[in-house]
Amino acid sequence: MQTGLFTDTAGFEPLAARMRPRTLTDYAGQSHLVGPGKPLRRAVEEGHLHSMILWGPPGVGKTTFARLLAECTDVTFESLSAVLSGVKDIRDAVERARHRRETEGRDTLLFVDEVHRFNKSQQDAFLPHIEAGTVIFVGATTENPSFELNSALLSRTRVYVLKTLDEDDLVALLRRAIEQPEGLDGRVTASDDLLKTIAAAADGDARRALNIVEVASDLAEPESDGSPRITGDVLEQVMQSSLRRFDKGGDVFYDQISALHKSVRGSDPDGALYWMCRMLDGGCDPVYVARRLVRIASEDIGNADPRALSISLDAWDTQERLGSPEGELALAQACTYLALAPKSNAVYNAYNRCVADIRKQPDYEVPIHLRNAPTKLLESMGHGDEYRYAHDEPDAFAAGEVYLPPQLANVRYYHPVERGLEIKLSEKRQRLDARNEASPRKRYRDSSGSGA
Repeated sequence: MQTGLFTDTAGFEPLAARMRPRTLTDYAGQSHLVGPGKPLRRAVEEGHLHSMILWGPPGVGKTTFARLLAECTDVTFESLSAVLSGVKDIRDAVERARHRRETEGRDTLLFVDEVHRFNKSQQDAFLPHIEAGTVIFVGATTENPSFELNSALLSRTRVYVLKTLDEDDLVALLRRAIEQPEGLDGRVTASDDLLKTIAAAADGDARRALNIVEVASDLAEPESDGSPRITGDVLEQVMQSSLRRFDKGGDVFYDQISALHKSVRGSDPDGALYWMCRMLDGGCDPVYVARRLVRIASEDIGNADPRALSISLDAWDTQERLGSPEGELALAQACTYLALAPKSNAVYNAYNRCVADIRKQPDYEVPIHLRNAPTKLLESMGHGDEYRYAHDEPDAFAAGEVYLPPQLANVRYYHPVERGLEIKLSEKRQRLDARNEASPRKRYRDSSGSGA
């Protein structure tokens, strides 16, 4: 029977809890908020806390950050969960804070986790106590505060965005967890490459990364020197996925992305589905696959079938709403649709040509007839003169009008292909070109321009 590192559970505290930072210097990531000289860090160091909303994905340390704020400013930490609490719990917490302030002269930081789950009346219950300074309100949310929180609450707080931890931040955290006394105290070892793999699998979630290390450390087998070591085999048991087949950020990862993209471009739904499933089975974040499909929809299909972009975005939305494994079916639907859709890289090429021209050419001025004239001065200077309002023209098309600078009057960036809907777009463009050429009102008729 294996005896792990944590056989004695008396008074046991999870590794993620034991590794909570005690100072801002130990806090992983969020240097844009708590780096040296940043306003929030200065406020903490000077003991001038204010009410705030912490917005960020799971596992970035919102609760930890709130506790750290309380510890660094020597105020009492009170916590509520919007999932489990009601207005009575809010009143009780506020009353304790009021009593503490009156009898001890001590401030209270009231942390409300998942604050977006409170309804309007529950959110409104905090307002008078924030205004009176009875509590320093700190709400945590994974949802966009602009949509999920009352404007009255937002107006009384500052919103701080906590970002997903990058790989370096997570690897440094895991290394400390293994080596420091409050963590595993060096009783287990792991290579830097393995820690990078764990960091990649955790996808920015510090809690998940620490949980993986904690479980893996209990399964680690002793090496020849007698000390347990976390190996790839142990990690596969913990994560229940083949790490050998998928290496996020490594050559295999990029090879599989390439195979997926090229299978869709080559109109092979079976190959596209295979490589997508290989990536997902190997541990790839489904949202990354969704983003890639959206890119493919614009780069390789474009206006040949505009539905491809909508279907890809719908699949992304479905994945985020349902999660795994239900959301992956929507990704498979989008993947196979994209593979069989008509292909065109005309928009992709047009965009690249246009950007290249802009970077190498002068900054041409906006033609006078296209300029806005919001004031009488600008109107007197001719802004907007001779502009032809397309809706007043036959078929809502101002034949002969030009919308590029004179130096580029004859440039053509977008060339539709003879596939899918772009056949119709190409035919329409030919008709419009013919009307432009025949128009007696053709602007810049004598400009030579340059082709593209």
